[in-house]
Order: sequence, then C-alpha cells, then structure tokens
Amino acid sequence: MNAFAHNATAVLVHGAWEDGSCWSNVVLPLQRRRLKVICAPLPLTSLSDDAAALSRVLERTSGAVILAAHAYGGAVIATTRADRVQALVYIAALAPDEGETVAKVFYRDESHPKAPKLSPDKHGFLWMPEEGFDQAVAHQASTEQKNILAAVQRPLALRCIQEPAPAPAWKVKPSWYLLAEEDRMINPKTQRFMAERMRASVQSERVDHTPMLSAPELVIDLILEAARETSRPEALAG
Repeated sequence: MNAFAHNATAVLVHGAWEDGSCWSNVVLPLQRRRLKVICAPLPLTSLSDDAAALSRVLERTSGAVILAAHAYGGAVIATTRADRVQALVYIAALAPDEGETVAKVFYRDESHPKAPKLSPDKHGFLWMPEEGFDQAVAHQASTEQKNILAAVQRPLALRCIQEPAPAPAWKVKPSWYLLAEEDRMINPKTQRFMAERMRASVQSERVDHTPMLSAPELVIDLILEAARETSRPEALAG
C-alpha cells in the first residue's frame, strides 16, 4: 500500500434522505486498507449549513483527505477550501458550478418515469416516499437495504437545492466520478455533463443511484484510486 495509507482520511459525505449508514458497506473495507474513515453528518438544512458541518468534520482530521460524496453531497464537498483535501470523489453526485443551484443541475435533463414526484411539507422539507427508495433511489439494492434506507431517512430542506453554489473546489482539485448508468434519480446524461465539465476521471458502470449499497466494491476501488493518485508526502505530514 502507498504512503497515503499511514496518515490519510477518507471523509464520506451522504446525500439527501440519508445518513452515514449509507456508507456501511464501504467503511470497513477502506479501514482494512489502512485509510482512516469518517462519515460526515450533514443537517440537510441549507447548502451553507451543510458546508459548515463538513468544515467542522475536516477540523477533526490531520494529513491528506479524500472527500467522497453521494448525490446531493457532491455540492457540499465542492464548497471546501481546505488545502489538505487532495481529491474529490463523486458517486452519482451533483456538481453545480458557481452561481448554479442544485435544483438547476438536477433538473437539467428529463426525469426517469419511475423517479418520485416530490413536494415540500409545510415546514419546507422534502421527504422521500417509501416506494421511492424501492423504485428509484436504490432499486438494485436488497429489500433489507431499501427498508433500512426508508426507516432512517432524513428530510432535505428546500434551501439546500435553492441556494446558489460558491466557486467549486473541482476547478482546482483533481476529481473522480462514478457514473451510474442505471440511475433513476439523476439522469445519466446529466451525470456525464457534470463529470466532463469537471474534467473528472470518469468510471461508467451499470449501477443504480446508490452503488455504495448495490456495488460497494466499485466505490471502494474508486476512492482508493483517488487516494493513490493524489498521495503527496508533504500533505501526509500536515
């Protein structure tokens, strides 16, 4: 294993309707490869709030950091300005440019016929209907995994998808993108557009929207690749 393994941390950032448990199939395999792992908890109350929460997590790390994000979490990891962040890894994730909103890129292309129709509750939060997990969020996952996702879901505030994004870190940091060809939440054409705009290293696979559950080995391998390719002795010392 390369030098990154001795002092590098993989910070895993969940998306909407999720918590850190969505990375449960990824954490231990990364740790066995001697990466430190933290699953960053986001409040999902606004893009700014979530960016601040991620910054607090980064304060708990030392050495090089690999940021990996799923779905909405992609917008959050791009807000970082931390020098120790060596790479950004997008897992079927959203990547708005400066001034864009998450909603703008999410709705750039047509929705899948089985994508859920969402509307906010009286408090301004979006909840995922139970059938949404089964038909769109994780349709290739096991029944047990989908049931857990539905049971632990956390709502997404409208402010998260309506707030314009700051200048994104992917303009100055290397990025990797796992493109989910069978995604029913984020159109694969939209994913391709974002990944190419980012000039990311793209891996396209026939997986659903949540490959951390349905194909975790692909996610693990991509995070490790990013860690190997961006390992620098001076970063690891910091």
